[in-house]
Amino acid sequence: MLSGQQRAVLDLLLEVPPGKKVSDLERWRTGPSKASGPQIVKSLDLVAEIGGTELGRLELDAAVPQRRLDELARYGLTAHSSQLKKHPASRRLATLLATAQRLETKTIDDTLELLDLLMVTELLGKAQREADKQKVVKHPRLAKASAWLAQAVEVLLEAEGWSEDVRLFEVWEMIDAVVPRAQLRSAVATVTGLVPPPDAEDDGGWRAEMAGKYATVSGFVKLLTQVIAFEANAEGARVLAAMKALPDALAYRSRHHPVTVLPLRLIDPLVVSGAWKRLVFGHPVRTDNLVDRNAYVFCVLEQFHRHLKRREIHAPASSRWRDPDAQLLKGAAWAAVKDSVLTDLGLPEDPAELLAEHAERLDRAYRVVRAGLAANTSVTIDDDGKIHVASVKAIEEPPSLIDLRRQVEAMMPRVDISEAVVEVLGWCPKFMEAFTSIAGTGAHLDNLDISVAACLTAQALNITYGPIAIKGVPALERHRLGYVDHTYLRADNYAAANPHLIAKQAGIGFAQALGGGLVAAIDGMRFVVPVPSAYARPNKKYFGPKRGITWLNMINDQAFGIASKIVSGTDRDCLHALDVIFGSGEGRRADVIVTDTGSYSDLVFGLAHLLDKEYRPALADLPDQKLWRVQADADYGALNALARGRLDLGKVARWWPDILRLVGSIYTSAVNPYDVVRMLQRDGRPTAMGEAINTYGRIYKSLHVLALIDDEGMRRGIKGIRNLQEGRHDLAQKVFHGRKSEVFQRYYEGMEDQLGALGIVLNCLVLWNTVYIDDALRQLRTQGYPVLDDDVARLSPFIRRHINVHGRYSFQRPQLNGGRRALRDPDADDTDDED
Repeated sequence: MLSGQQRAVLDLLLEVPPGKKVSDLERWRTGPSKASGPQIVKSLDLVAEIGGTELGRLELDAAVPQRRLDELARYGLTAHSSQLKKHPASRRLATLLATAQRLETKTIDDTLELLDLLMVTELLGKAQREADKQKVVKHPRLAKASAWLAQAVEVLLEAEGWSEDVRLFEVWEMIDAVVPRAQLRSAVATVTGLVPPPDAEDDGGWRAEMAGKYATVSGFVKLLTQVIAFEANAEGARVLAAMKALPDALAYRSRHHPVTVLPLRLIDPLVVSGAWKRLVFGHPVRTDNLVDRNAYVFCVLEQFHRHLKRREIHAPASSRWRDPDAQLLKGAAWAAVKDSVLTDLGLPEDPAELLAEHAERLDRAYRVVRAGLAANTSVTIDDDGKIHVASVKAIEEPPSLIDLRRQVEAMMPRVDISEAVVEVLGWCPKFMEAFTSIAGTGAHLDNLDISVAACLTAQALNITYGPIAIKGVPALERHRLGYVDHTYLRADNYAAANPHLIAKQAGIGFAQALGGGLVAAIDGMRFVVPVPSAYARPNKKYFGPKRGITWLNMINDQAFGIASKIVSGTDRDCLHALDVIFGSGEGRRADVIVTDTGSYSDLVFGLAHLLDKEYRPALADLPDQKLWRVQADADYGALNALARGRLDLGKVARWWPDILRLVGSIYTSAVNPYDVVRMLQRDGRPTAMGEAINTYGRIYKSLHVLALIDDEGMRRGIKGIRNLQEGRHDLAQKVFHGRKSEVFQRYYEGMEDQLGALGIVLNCLVLWNTVYIDDALRQLRTQGYPVLDDDVARLSPFIRRHINVHGRYSFQRPQLNGGRRALRDPDADDTDDED
C-alpha cells in the first residue's frame, strides 16, 4: 500500500537529522505538556507535519485486523529506533505506518487537551480570579460614585412635592447644592464604566479580563481550524463557521484604524451574545461600524471551547474529541445485535408495559415507606417536610471479634512486599501468560516473573530501580528491568492478567465470607503531579499550589480492585463512573454499584439501570433531595413534600428507540460512556434525549432514596463497602510512599501504566492476605478456637503491619514446604513489628 516516497519518509523517521539530538519518530512521540499559546502552536505544527505525510489517508483497517494494528502501533510508540531498524523491511514499515497513523490521532488529542487546559486554568480560571481582585479594588470608587448619584436622585424624588411650576434650573440648583455637577458627571462615568447595563448579563468582569490576554491566543487561533478538521452539529455550526473565519478577519489591516479593532462586516454579530455584546460592540455601542478585535476573538474562542466540550463541535480524526453520535450503532450494525442486547439487558422494544410496572412499583414504595414512618425511629421530618435520616452507627465490636483480629494479625507471616508479589505470581501461572510484549508476542525470557514482579513493585512503591536491581542476578540487572518495564508493563496487560487474580481469590473461604463479588464501589484517590502535564489540573483543596489527577477505581465486596480510570484533576466522578463500570470486562461481574455523592446524577441513575446495574450512591444531602412521582394526586402523607417532582413518562416513551440504540452502543463498547454523558448534557442542562433518560433515572433515584429511608440494612451495606474501599486506599498510601507519593508521569499512558501497577500490587497483597488469613482461621478452628462467622466477615483483608515496604527488596522465589509460609505463634513476642 506504500509508495516509494512514503517508504522513504517512514525510514527517515528512524534517522537523527543533522544538528538534532533525536530522531523524528522520537520527536513525534514526545507530546507537549505545558499549557501555553506557543506550546499549542508547536503542537499544531506537529499535527500539520504528521498530516502532511498523508499516511493517515491509507485505509488499513480494511486489510489488517484492528487488534494487529493496535499491537504494531503500541510497539512503534515505545520501541527504540535501534530496535525498529533491526526488523525486516516489511515488518519495520508496517510498524512505522501503524505508528504514524496512531500518532496523527494522538497529536490531535494532545493539542485539544492542551487547549482545554489552557482555557480552563490559564485563561478562564485566572480571568475569574483577577476579576474578583478587581472587584475589591473598584468597590470604593463604585461605592463613592453610587453615593453621589443616590444624593442627586433623592433631590429629584423630593422635587415631586414641589409646586407644579417649578423650573429645571431650580432643580439643578438644589442638586448642585448637594453634589456639584462635575462631580455628578464623574460619578455617572464611573458607574457606567464599572456596571453593565440593566438588560445586560453581569459576568463578574472575567470576560473583560480574559480579553486582555489576546497575545496568548493570537498565534494558535489562526492555525487551529486550518490544521485540524472540525465538524459540528446544528448547535455548534455557527460558532465553528465564525472560528474558521477568524484567520481572515485577523489578517485585516487598515491605515485608518488601529489593529485592535475589526470592521463589523468581517465578523458574525449573531455569535456575540450576553455580556460579550458590551465588550465587542462597546458601551455605548460604537457608531463607526468597528468592533473590539480582542473581545470578539475571545467571544468566539470561549464558545468554540464550550461547544467542543459538549461535542457539538468535534474533530473526526481525534479519539477523545470525536462525535459520540457518529460512534453509535446504526442501521445494519444495530439490527445485527439489537435482539441479543435487549435480551441481555431485559429491555422491551415497546416500553409501555415496563413504564407502567415502574409507576406501580414507585407508588407502592411510597405507600410502604409512609406506613412504616411511625415505627422508624431513625427518621425524622422537620417543619418544612424535609426528611432527616440518622447516620448509621458503628456496630460495637464484641470481645470475640477483638480477640480474633488480634490472633489472626499476630499469626500472619512477616514478609517484604517484593516477596509477597513473587509468591502470588507463583500461585497464578496464568497471570504471567497474559503478559505479552509490546510486539504482541508471548513471554520468551527466563525468569520473566521475577523481573515483572520487580518492575511492578518499583512502580507501586513509586521508587527507582536502585533498591530493586541486583548486579549479577540476570533477572534483576538494571538493563533487564528497564527492558521488561518498557516491553511488558502496560495497562492492557494488567487488564488481561487481573481476572486470574480475581478468580484465585474468589474461591477462598475468607473472601466468600466478605461477600459474593457482585457488589462494587467506585471512589477516587488524589495524586499530585509536580511536573508539567496536560492531564493534571489544579485544585487547592487536594493539590495545594500544584496540579494533580484522580485515580478513580472500583473494588468488589471481596476487596479486590476490578477496574480503574485516570481522571484529569478532580472532574466530577459522575462523568466517569460509567467508564469505570464498563471499561473492563471484569467490571460487568458486579450487579450493584455503590458510589459517593460526587458520582451521583439522574443521568447516571438512568443509564446505569438501563444497562442492568443497580446504582446505589451514598447521598450526603438527603434532606435536600427532590423525589418524583407519577400520580400527581396521590396522597403520600408526610412524604408529599419530598415527592414534589412530577414524572412525564411520555418523554421516555417518545425517545425509547433512540435510548435503546444508545444503551446498546455502550453495552457493546461501540461508544465511550464518558462521551455519551457529555453528549447528553449542555452546560449542565440535558438535551431532549438526556431529559428522557433523566426522567427514567428519577424513577430509580426515588426508589433508592425511599429504600435508604426505610432500610437500615441498605444504609449499612453502602457504608460497609465504602469503608472497605477506604481501607484499600489506606493500604495504597502506605505502598505508594516514594517521592512524596507524587506522580511524575507527564502523559496519560504513563499515569495509567504506573497506577495500574499500583492496583495490581494492591490486589497481590489482598490475595496474599486472603490466603494466609484463611489459613490462620483454619488453624484456629482446628485448635478448637471459637471462630464465629459474623466475626470473620468483619476482618480486614488490608492488614499491613506484617508487610515491609521500606529498604532493599528480595525477589527470590520462596522455598516453602506445602506451598505456604509457616504461620507465626500468636503468643510470640512482636515488639519488632512495624507500626
